[in-house]
Amino acid sequence: MDVVVNGEARSVPEGPAGGGATIRELLDHLGLTEGPVAVEVNREIVPRAEHVSRRLANGDVIEVVHLVGGG
Repeated sequence: MDVVVNGEARSVPEGPAGGGATIRELLDHLGLTEGPVAVEVNREIVPRAEHVSRRLANGDVIEVVHLVGGG
């Protein structure tokens, strides 16, 4: 499946059920499992509670912001 993540075209594996990957699966694929993230799909913010169920579609445009603490 081909999507755009933070302005970069990427191929993402299909989900295990053969449908589109979930946002959580995408984050796992990108190695962004540590710490909080904010995700927007096609200019719509997706609440964290929906990351495990929201399926991506071919051509989706995704923005991921990985929050890092510090000072």
